[in-house]
Amino acid sequence: MEENLEDWKNDRPWLKHYPFEVSQTFDYPQTNVARILLDSARDFPNKEAIDFLGKSYTYKELLRLCFKMANALRAIGIAKGDRLAIMLPNCPQAVIAYYAGLMAGAIVVQTNPIYTERELHFQLADCGAATLITLDLLLPRVLKAREGTAIRQIIVTSLSDGLPFPKNALYPIKRRKEYPELKVKYKASDGVLRWSSVLRRGQETPICEEVDAETELAMIQYTGGTTGRPKGVMLTHANLLANTLQLSNWCYRLEQGKESYLAALPLFHVFGLTVLMNQAVYKAGTLLLIPRFDPKLVLETIRRRRPTIFPGAPTMYIALLNHPSAQKDDLRSVKICVSGAAPLPREVQEKFEQLSGGRLIEGYGLTETSPVSHCNPIWGFRKSGTVGIPLPDTDVRIVGEESLDPLPIGEIGEIAIRGPQVMAGYWDRPEESAAVLRDGWLRTGDLGTMDEDGYFTIIDRKKDLILAGGYNVYPREVEEVLFEHPAIKEASVMGVPDPYRGETVKAFIVLKEGWQVSEMQLDRWCRDRLAAYKVPKHYEFRNELPLSLIGKVLRRKLKEELEEKVE
Repeated sequence: MEENLEDWKNDRPWLKHYPFEVSQTFDYPQTNVARILLDSARDFPNKEAIDFLGKSYTYKELLRLCFKMANALRAIGIAKGDRLAIMLPNCPQAVIAYYAGLMAGAIVVQTNPIYTERELHFQLADCGAATLITLDLLLPRVLKAREGTAIRQIIVTSLSDGLPFPKNALYPIKRRKEYPELKVKYKASDGVLRWSSVLRRGQETPICEEVDAETELAMIQYTGGTTGRPKGVMLTHANLLANTLQLSNWCYRLEQGKESYLAALPLFHVFGLTVLMNQAVYKAGTLLLIPRFDPKLVLETIRRRRPTIFPGAPTMYIALLNHPSAQKDDLRSVKICVSGAAPLPREVQEKFEQLSGGRLIEGYGLTETSPVSHCNPIWGFRKSGTVGIPLPDTDVRIVGEESLDPLPIGEIGEIAIRGPQVMAGYWDRPEESAAVLRDGWLRTGDLGTMDEDGYFTIIDRKKDLILAGGYNVYPREVEEVLFEHPAIKEASVMGVPDPYRGETVKAFIVLKEGWQVSEMQLDRWCRDRLAAYKVPKHYEFRNELPLSLIGKVLRRKLKEELEEKVE
């Protein structure tokens, strides 16, 4: 037994760096995810649950609205296991729709509001959703996209439904001014229902569907599609609850009923959903909802509400650092910033910590892990440039192409993860599920290394690896060097065809305002810091890079643009 215990510790060198307050294993609840809202509303009924641009909802009020919407969904035909698509920005209705859908027993499908008609049609057809909740501004696109799908009813809301007076009265005027071409006309016979009418018909009777948490799905969450076609990730109630508890215990200094979460990350993304919405509700905290990331609005919200937690993407922290009023504003209420979704440049981490006085730590995960698998200790030993160590009950290995046997320490290989937050598989894609899931291990497709302390460094996506003249070039390594240049605001690197080398390195650059730099200067900068084969051969200067709403560079879009130019 002692020998087995010693082997267990040797396989998990990261455990020696766990803070004393963080347990290495937990008992996870086997229930409906929505139960976390019922528990917080029971224990903190009068605690503020949501602030939306000045409109406030207590936990008691939020629960009442969720019960009403859950019963209303049942009344219009939503049955256990039906897919309920939600296509909303950060607003109170997004929170209500999510928990109400789970209470009714539906499988929630979060949909990106900026999807094109084609992208939306694919997702709705793929998941087989029968009902969609969306924004009035998005209705014309939704009506076109639903053709040929199983969507039979659309519930339409407006941002004004969640705004305080007088903003709710002024919003329709503002909308007409900004979108003069938009005339949303619909009738009930089209299967379009008004959010307020549906909610009014719902009973306040308590409802929360019993589920087998290990096997029954809470969500089908689509991958970002940054490198290819999105896949529906099947996440069970147990997956989401496990990741919520793992993160809550990682942030062990946070107090129940006393924290406020700056919700600039979109809740329809799995990062925002778990690290913000589920996390805040589990801790009975206040969600400070921001409909879309706007540096000015974020700074105003920090000034007005003094949030304590600010999860974000690197592009958000970069935007705030470059905002003219950031240096004047007091950001020192923020205790914790967790960065994810894209690599965090070291320079950005250091500067934002100086500005806020809080801890900005990098984590790692993917949709398939609900999403977080790694995080640097917030108040313990952290290593800059790494994504930290695995969360409790999470095993991670660096493996080769053929087997799941761990590679030697320091060697580059594919990251494989096993834990209670790992998905059940891909929706309606058994072959693709089998390709990445084996014996409980998920092959992530990400390349990385583990050091002797169990800290992991992400090298790059396996698909993004550049093979230049027989040498491996990892885009992230080149991007880190470019980010160090004082003139560069954003950078993305990818491989492009080359008749001699097979592939060569191309860099897409966004300069800081007022700065100028030549290709020759950047070439010299990179040659002083990189081996010759890693130095970009081509540079393209842009005003902006194509980003997802979470702030991840869409390399797929860049590749499509290059292919169009070639054609």
